[in-house]
Amino acid sequence: MKPALQRVGEAGTPVVTVDAFSGDVASLVALAASLAPFPRADTYYPGVRRILREEEPAFAYVARTLEAAAPFIGGAFDAEGFDLIEASFSIVTRAPAALSDPQRIPHFDATDPRHLAIMHYLNVPMASGTAFYRQRSTGIERVDDGNMGRFVETARAETAATPGGGYINASNGAFEQIGAVEAVADRLVLYPGSLLHSGIIPPDMPLSPDPRVGRLTANIFVRCH
Repeated sequence: MKPALQRVGEAGTPVVTVDAFSGDVASLVALAASLAPFPRADTYYPGVRRILREEEPAFAYVARTLEAAAPFIGGAFDAEGFDLIEASFSIVTRAPAALSDPQRIPHFDATDPRHLAIMHYLNVPMASGTAFYRQRSTGIERVDDGNMGRFVETARAETAATPGGGYINASNGAFEQIGAVEAVADRLVLYPGSLLHSGIIPPDMPLSPDPRVGRLTANIFVRCH
């Protein structure tokens, strides 16, 4: 497993990718399928999500992933260690026309600069990925406690002025795309949760809740220290 590092935006924020991470992605898709159907996400995530808890057998996958990813986390993000926040399997299922306003724009996972997102692409039905953005009018790329209010207020005003539309897949009048990662089965991606990002979801993407058909990812969040 050889990592690749790219730095995105004016801040040079690190984004790490590791290909062929597990070496057996088919077994992970089968594992996710054995846990289906997933419940609807109770966040802004546009789909279904199955939380993986430490007391269940499926959590062994999370433990293996964190152990294997630890050297990349330490090397690229200057972390001596990390603590697990949450892990899940996720599938995008919401149609573009059904998105709420917050789901149509790039988002952040946390304002804590030590919060790290680890995403593992598992089933990739067609060309897609994850893109990173800068809010044009404020210049914000990473959201923190100091600029969150300005980001949210600006995003609400600009979204209200341009109603409708689906998933953001490229630069537009409000946001500039500053980097992107292509979705490849068994590719692991690591990036700070404060970095503005959005899934690249083509208009004809299959939106099936079946892990063997839809866009299946594992999403793990940790706090570095």
